[in-house]
Order: sequence, then structure tokens, then C-alpha cells
Amino acid sequence: MTKQTILSDDACWAALAARDKTADTLFVYAVKTTQTWGFPSTVVRLPKRENTEFFATPEEAEAHGYRAGKRRQRSGEAMTQRHAEQVVLACRELETRIDNGEPLPSLAELATLCGVSQFHFHRIFRSHTGLTPAAWAKAYRGDKLREQLTKQTTITGAIAESGFSSGSRFYESSDTLLGMTPKSWRAGGKGARIFFALAICALGDILVAQSEKGICAILLGDDAEALLRDLQDQFPNAELVGGDAQFEQVVSRVIGFVEAPSSGLDLPLDIRGTAFQRRVWQALQSIPAGTTVSYREIAERIGSPKAVRAVAGACAANCLAVAIPCHRVVRTGGELAGYRWGIERKKRLLQREALQQEIG
Repeated sequence: MTKQTILSDDACWAALAARDKTADTLFVYAVKTTQTWGFPSTVVRLPKRENTEFFATPEEAEAHGYRAGKRRQRSGEAMTQRHAEQVVLACRELETRIDNGEPLPSLAELATLCGVSQFHFHRIFRSHTGLTPAAWAKAYRGDKLREQLTKQTTITGAIAESGFSSGSRFYESSDTLLGMTPKSWRAGGKGARIFFALAICALGDILVAQSEKGICAILLGDDAEALLRDLQDQFPNAELVGGDAQFEQVVSRVIGFVEAPSSGLDLPLDIRGTAFQRRVWQALQSIPAGTTVSYREIAERIGSPKAVRAVAGACAANCLAVAIPCHRVVRTGGELAGYRWGIERKKRLLQREALQQEIG
């Protein structure tokens, strides 16, 4: 047995002999004589114990020269379940540490907690959440901070309830977490300056806004005044400043990107949302132009296969049109579903991207 398994040899052997399905999420067995690995519940003929090894993951078994056995048909389901449980375990540990104001666990500590190597843990966590453990913890802390700033009567109280061990640590990271000072965020963005400009593009009216962190809004529509009201609703107390000639160059680059997404957008984005929304949006950014995926696929990619409606909600909350390509998400059957800026505009975006891919 490798050091990475979380059960003893005897416990693994007992589970294998019992064809225990619950053990499928804990380890895999490998047979030296056939050089194959499998899950405990899939064994037909029990191998000799002296010919059997146990590993925490299929990847570790394969790293030792074993290949998947013929009865691996259940492996996908078991592996997905196992990985999801490991990610949940790690997230609960991060939440507990943050809630208690304790130092965050290292990657090695989280990997040990989940019974896998650092390399496999990092890959599993990122594939399920779309974030590294450090980025996930930062997003969770940001969510908690926003919640406490609305609940507590003082910023000091919000600091204490958000799990920061000291005020200095809080102020070192608050601007990154909120995109502005805590006082400004609490006042609805008061004191923050946001530059914006309205223009026309091939998809209709467009509003581009930029904070000191980066592009914070790309809004599409058929009514310029409605787009401006939308921006005001997002930043009710911020100082909205009409863009100057320099900002017009930024707007031109955004419009060029919106009309030809495959060209990419080489501008910083100021992405604001909950930890779950960020996971969804990061998954959306990995969808190549000219292709589509379903809401269910996105839910599975972020490790929340049952959160299909929540994924749709995150898409609807996106305020960075095309830069976060929620238009590339469709229903399972391929039909176009709701789009914040209109189904017809979504259809046109997909058609333009498909055509640009054909042209090359």
C-alpha cells in the first residue's frame, strides 16, 4: 500500500473482499499479475493478497505502471464522487479556518487531509471549482466580508466576524476583496470613480465601464439610457465619470473584441461576484469561441452537478458581456435559453463566432 491511502492494508483488503461500493471513493486495488487496477466494488474474482496493492487514486496506480481493468465501467461515476467529496472536505476545512480566524492550511495539509498527493489534490480541486485553494479561500472570505459589512454596525465588527486575525491583515487585502475601500463599498461605492462611455457596435448599443481595477461592466442593449440606469444600479453611490479621449481607446478595443471575440481582450477585468459565481464565470471563460456547452456541463465542471439552475442564475448575473461568455451556454438539447441581453443577440453572437471560426 502507498503512503497516500487513508486506510490500512487490512481495512482495504476487507473492503475489497466485501466488494464494498462505499470504498470506491477511498482507494483502488491493483493486481501485480495482470498489471491492472480497479475499484473495490468491481472485483469478480478475488486476487491473492500477496499479488494485491492499494492506492489512493487511479492516477497513483497508473503512475506505478498499472492500467485500467476491463471492469472499469463504474470508474467514472466513482471517481467523480470521490473527487467531489475530497473537494467538499477541503472547502469545509478552509471555511472553518477562515470562520475561526485561523491561518489557512497549506496545500500539503489539504492534500494530506484528503488522502492524496499535492499534485493530484491541486488538479482535482481546480478542475471542480475552477479556482486554486488559495483563490477559493479568498473568494469565500470576500463573500463573508460583504455579508458582514451589511450586518455589522461598524467596520471593526465586520472585520472580527469575517475571520481576520487582525485589522492590519484586513486592510492589506480589503481593496483586493472588494475592489474599493470597505467604507466605500458599504456606502454603495461612494468615493469610487468609474469611467464609462456609451457607443454603438454591431450588436446595438454598448456601455463600457472601468474602475481603477479594470473593466467592470460591458453592457449590451437597444436603449442607451437603460444601460446607464443599469450601471447606476450596480454602483448607486459611485462617481460615474464620462470617459475622456484616452478611455475612448479602451472602448474601441472592447468593441473590437465584442465583434471578434476570437481576437481576445488584452485588458484587465474587475470581476465582482460570489465565490459560486466566480467559479461559474471562470468555467465560462474556458469555452472556446465558436463552441457551446450546456448549463449542466458547466455545473459538472465546477463540481456541482445538481446546481444547474444556480449556474443559469450566475450567467444571468454576469455584467461583462462576451468577456465572460455566458452566451456560449445553452440548454442540454442545444436550444438557446435566456440571455441577459436578449435571445436574438445571443443567437447573433453565436452565429458570428461560428462564421469567424470557419473563415479562420
